[in-house]
Amino acid sequence: MIRPDPLPALRRVAASFAQSPQPLHALATLESAIGDAIGHRLFTVMRHDAAGGRNRRVHSSDPASYPVSGFKPVMWEHPWTQRVLVAGEPWIGRDEADIAWAYPDHEKIAAMGLRSAMNLPVRWNGATLGTVNLLHDAGHFTEADTALGIVFAALAVPALLAVDVT
Repeated sequence: MIRPDPLPALRRVAASFAQSPQPLHALATLESAIGDAIGHRLFTVMRHDAAGGRNRRVHSSDPASYPVSGFKPVMWEHPWTQRVLVAGEPWIGRDEADIAWAYPDHEKIAAMGLRSAMNLPVRWNGATLGTVNLLHDAGHFTEADTALGIVFAALAVPALLAVDVT
């Protein structure tokens, strides 16, 4: 699959840091830019609180279905958690079976017609601050997308540092 040149999208995200209000502006621009460069039908950003053992959604492209609010407990024993939150490695779910393996709310995701996911850890100072999460049609994401996606995810660092984890 051929993707468009990501440089204009990356520039838009970098320029968004000068705008107000933050972190809302940066996350909205990141949603649009990564949509242009890689594509998504659902885009969320989670803030990870390792000490508290929880995650909080801080941005959503579909606030009616996936609102910004509350906390979700971290399932430390799950291999997805170990890969993405602990090791800081991206994960691609290519189909409905992968989604069911990784997401407790897989039935809701399937009902929305979403069949693939890419989870990108946002890392800072040796730790995972959160994740940038993209969902789309089956088979949409590739390994090349993770290489570019992790660059976009790194641009979420300032926004996630601005979000209180408590």
